[in-house]
Amino acid sequence: MSVDYEAAARELVEARDDGKPCAPLRGRLLPEGDVTSAYLVQQLQVRRWLQRGHRRVGAKVGLTSRAVQESFGVFQPDFGVLLDDMAVPDGVEVDIDRLLQPRVEAEVAFVLGGDLPDERITGADVIRAVDHVLPAIEIVDSRVAGWDISIVDTVADNASSGLFVLGTTPRRLADVDLRLCGMVLEQAGEPVSVGAGAACLGNPLHAVQWLAQTLARSGDPLRAGDVVLSGALGPMVPVTAGAAYEARISGLGSVRTCFSGEAS
Repeated sequence: MSVDYEAAARELVEARDDGKPCAPLRGRLLPEGDVTSAYLVQQLQVRRWLQRGHRRVGAKVGLTSRAVQESFGVFQPDFGVLLDDMAVPDGVEVDIDRLLQPRVEAEVAFVLGGDLPDERITGADVIRAVDHVLPAIEIVDSRVAGWDISIVDTVADNASSGLFVLGTTPRRLADVDLRLCGMVLEQAGEPVSVGAGAACLGNPLHAVQWLAQTLARSGDPLRAGDVVLSGALGPMVPVTAGAAYEARISGLGSVRTCFSGEAS
């Protein structure tokens, strides 16, 4: 099949702008399983957002759960780009009309104090480069109708990125065991997702190391000041209009987000 990168990027951008999901890209504009082409589409979108005046502020890791990887038929994570307009302050209401099909998940966010430019970096290099960690809620979204996605669709769609919320209680890495930290995500005081750091590639630090190596290899490495969302600690949860969600991660504190509209 012929590959139309520009058409794929245009459909995803228009879906985001117009609030109307598009049909799956795989087998239509992009070949099934062609992750390289999907990343090219992602890059085209990012270039357009930067041309609109947005600023890159970091990156996110996805597909960090073995069960989720197996469901996509892949055996490594994926990544997307974080932009300044994706950041939402802790506890501030999100206009649900900004999103198409939002879901929430709790993560550990890393804020870098040093560059990670070498693809041969070790875990110790990552530890030295991290300034602090924070609890985070990622509001994932899909521009593909009905979340009917494969690895190609999600990668092209900037790893199904939407918005993100960072907590305000920075912790040093030495003060928390990220592998063992427990997580509970609550809606109206009731748990809707539970998990732990070990669910994220065994340790969220491993996800950051993978991302740093991958981005350095591509010539666009992580830099000091970047925010890294390291991947979900538990299952993601569909968003309900008018609902509030709070994630508590042991050793890191809590982070909260809420959505406009009336709860059903």
